[in-house]
Amino acid sequence: MGAPIGRILTAMITPFAADGSVDHDEAVRLAEHLIAHGSEGLVVHGTTGEASTLTDDEKLALTEAVAGAVGDRVPVISGTGSNDTAHSAHLTAQAARLRGVAGFLSVTPYYNKPPIAGIEGHVKAMADAAGDLPIILYNIPQRVVLHLSPADLDRLSRIDQVIAVKQAVGDLDEARAIVEAGRLALYAGNDDLVLPFALLGGVGGICVASHVAGAEMLAVQAAADAGDEVEARRLDDALQSLYTALSVAVNPIPVKTATELIGFATGGLRLPLVAATDAEREVVRAELAARGLLG
Repeated sequence: MGAPIGRILTAMITPFAADGSVDHDEAVRLAEHLIAHGSEGLVVHGTTGEASTLTDDEKLALTEAVAGAVGDRVPVISGTGSNDTAHSAHLTAQAARLRGVAGFLSVTPYYNKPPIAGIEGHVKAMADAAGDLPIILYNIPQRVVLHLSPADLDRLSRIDQVIAVKQAVGDLDEARAIVEAGRLALYAGNDDLVLPFALLGGVGGICVASHVAGAEMLAVQAAADAGDEVEARRLDDALQSLYTALSVAVNPIPVKTATELIGFATGGLRLPLVAATDAEREVVRAELAARGLLG
């Protein structure tokens, strides 16, 4: 199965201005940088984009700014899923009207703990609201409690617009089952899963470290796609220390620190997230310096 929305996509941070508002100009500047450095697609206001503390108006304006600027060159995916079906469908319908939007990310409804029939109804409502645009499922049990099994994912794949899954689950048997079922494109939902999934037939990743190493991550996927496992492993080994550094605190604290250090006005984080501690910041700074990314 090919990569329907590109191979390496970056789940973008959301830059904030000095007054705490969303900085659209800086978001577009970052989007341009990411495209120039290996990202074949972008996801706005997902987990890394602090979706849980953005208003609907902020999400739509951010989607409009980024998709309007670069959506004619790369797929821009809008994270319109939530734990409220009516809300998710409404936001999806509004985002679907915006120029340049290529699809939607549907996180498993969190907190409510619905059965699979409820999740199916939720995704179907989003798909109906999306028109002819695709839905990418987001399976991230460590944040939402619920774990979508391969059987659950296969059931959800029967919804016409559902084309892919962002799988933030490290179980390789489950990843293999998704690939073998042949109904969903498998995207790594954690950076360190790009290579293991690629070797099983995964098509790419929706990534965080690609803010600072997008070209290198794309090279890992490309080598695996070409059947060069030795080269793919060599390239992936070189990224492990970066993945570790960007895990020194909960996402997106480290990557927002990293993007600030390489020259973007990220504007901090919204509570209840807080800035990196001095020790965490030093871990990120030292890794970027070792990679020659600090100018």
